[in-house]
Amino acid sequence: MRLIVNLVLVAIIAVLIWVLYSSISEPIEFQNERKTRESAVIAKLIEIRQAQKIFRAVSGAGFAPSFDSLKDVLRNGEVRTIKVEGDPDDPLGEAIVYDTIYEPAMKFVKEFGIDLDSLEYVPYSTEGVVFEISADTLTYQSTLVNVVEVSTSRKYYMGKYADIRFARYDKSYNPNSIIKFGDMTAPNLSGNWE
Repeated sequence: MRLIVNLVLVAIIAVLIWVLYSSISEPIEFQNERKTRESAVIAKLIEIRQAQKIFRAVSGAGFAPSFDSLKDVLRNGEVRTIKVEGDPDDPLGEAIVYDTIYEPAMKFVKEFGIDLDSLEYVPYSTEGVVFEISADTLTYQSTLVNVVEVSTSRKYYMGKYADIRFARYDKSYNPNSIIKFGDMTAPNLSGNWE
């Protein structure tokens, strides 16, 4: 009888140790995984923002409304650069030469390390989820401006942590919230993580 009681106590102790370990490790694993995944998504959003800036330099106006048009222009377009020789602020204005140089947009794409093949895909997402992209023009303070917004929901890349129950470890966590840069209501290229 004593042996049975000891075995039952050992089993209860083992279960309590497992429960204690799980209650300590789950929040730590969640925070580490969240940090890793959000860092990857933010890095991808920064890459897309830079690609949009190159697109704007190539097109001369506006932002790409889709990833297909963005990638096409970056692969085939040219960036115009005006080289100024001489001092344009010189009151005499002598010997000022303007030279227009066209360089392939792919040069800048490579300089910034932008991977056009995977540009639209949300890191850590399953089933090839892509970022949502919108671009348009709007009147802002009596001026026609170009706007862009690229976003995704946290639920697409958080995997098993895309559950509201993990908000108990971080009160600001909401798997249905959106991470994005840009704004369709104002000329702004900032990310909401900045």
